[in-house]
Amino acid sequence: MKMIMKTHFNPANLLLFVSGLSIGFILTSYLNTNFSLDLHVTQLSLSTSPTPTTFSNPSNAGAGAVSCSSSSENKTHLGGLRDHLLDHDMNDEELMWRASLTPKIKALPFKTVPKLAFLFLTRGPVWLSPLWEKFFKGYDGLYSIYVHSHPGYNQTDHQESGLFHGRRIPSKEVGWGKVNMIEAERRLLANALLDFSNKRFILLSETCIPLFNFSTIYSYFMNTTQNFVESYDLPGPVGRGRYSPNMGPTITIEQWRKGSQWFQMDRDLALEIISDEKFFPIFQNYCKGSCYADEHYMPTFVSSMFWVPNSNRTLTWVDWSRGGPHPSRFVRADVTVELLERLRKGRNCKYNEEDNNICFLFARKFMPNTLDRLLRFAPKIMGFNR
Repeated sequence: MKMIMKTHFNPANLLLFVSGLSIGFILTSYLNTNFSLDLHVTQLSLSTSPTPTTFSNPSNAGAGAVSCSSSSENKTHLGGLRDHLLDHDMNDEELMWRASLTPKIKALPFKTVPKLAFLFLTRGPVWLSPLWEKFFKGYDGLYSIYVHSHPGYNQTDHQESGLFHGRRIPSKEVGWGKVNMIEAERRLLANALLDFSNKRFILLSETCIPLFNFSTIYSYFMNTTQNFVESYDLPGPVGRGRYSPNMGPTITIEQWRKGSQWFQMDRDLALEIISDEKFFPIFQNYCKGSCYADEHYMPTFVSSMFWVPNSNRTLTWVDWSRGGPHPSRFVRADVTVELLERLRKGRNCKYNEEDNNICFLFARKFMPNTLDRLLRFAPKIMGFNR
């Protein structure tokens, strides 16, 4: 006997089925739409980069004008240190390691403009900042500024050109003649090296002034392969007499050199200095008291390891004619047209193996009360904004 089972239709089941199907369709469409949107936004953020800034390089030192062909809005390049990262929280060891990293591929995958890095080692404010502002005016994108001042310095307590606001790096206390002054110089170099577009590095103090306009100084550096680190052998108590036998055998008295701390160097030498694990620890351990590390570390290091590309002179003029442990200071009454003209010319030196009468690009020590006379004479004499 055949049994026939009869299925009864239930409207509630149909309603449940249709509702579930609709919810699934809506959810699937929502997820697909958002995934596509997220992917599109991600791809856009990865593929978007600032428009590169391009400048034409001057051809002759002291003659070529530097011209810019893009706005100052696009100053940041891929791989460089952005302005808001100057107050990073890296300690010295982390900073030196990070700054010492160099790409194996020399050709950059983006366009960049070679810049001069101006490294100011100061106690507090850059006293002569209004003069420097006139010097830099019109050359955005061709320079970087880094300031190492006393960690206790309160920038709001002093009037300083806006050009220097936000340009201070994480700093530590520095004592005259102590090895921590070299540590500060290395700290400045390391921060500047984080920006791949910085090609030349210039150490200055708050008492330094430029002797020529920006175009001349930029051309001078970009058209030479030389470094400018003064180094010489000096017998007697203030030269070889400062050498400690404890530095041997790594550093011998025959290698010991003296020179000005105010250097101008290229990127390769700057990398070697912040990466130095041979000479620098010796100075940290044994250059104390009357050793005066700032006058001996770089002259000794460069003359021993990187003598060939070094010009063996500094481009920063100082006056030692009055004697004593410090160079002469210039006050307001000292600043005259004749003085500035004399500092600019009247000497002979070698530049790219040829005779040249531009031997100094900067001078010091100019006190704060010289500012008004410098602002009166310097722009015309030095040809600022040309």
